[in-house]
Amino acid sequence: MSELHKEVSELERASATAARLFDIRRIIGGLFVVYGIIVTIAGITASDADLRKAEGININLWTGLGMLALGLFFLGWLWLRPMAAPAGPPPEDA
Repeated sequence: MSELHKEVSELERASATAARLFDIRRIIGGLFVVYGIIVTIAGITASDADLRKAEGININLWTGLGMLALGLFFLGWLWLRPMAAPAGPPPEDA
């Protein structure tokens, strides 16, 4: 029974690690940060013709900054409130 208990404990730890690794906040935050950087760079390097098409508003810059802010919000949320490991049943000492 002790060997089975060790295997179950090891699988629970692996499951908790996988759940933290694939937390949706990490995926969404990372994607928004990467795309935000790309769109912000496109906004910084916008030509005058691009600005005229958007009636003088640098839409790529503002959208990129918004995406960066949202991505950093998700990553900050993940850092401040990490996912709690599921509580398993208490071990039986029989």
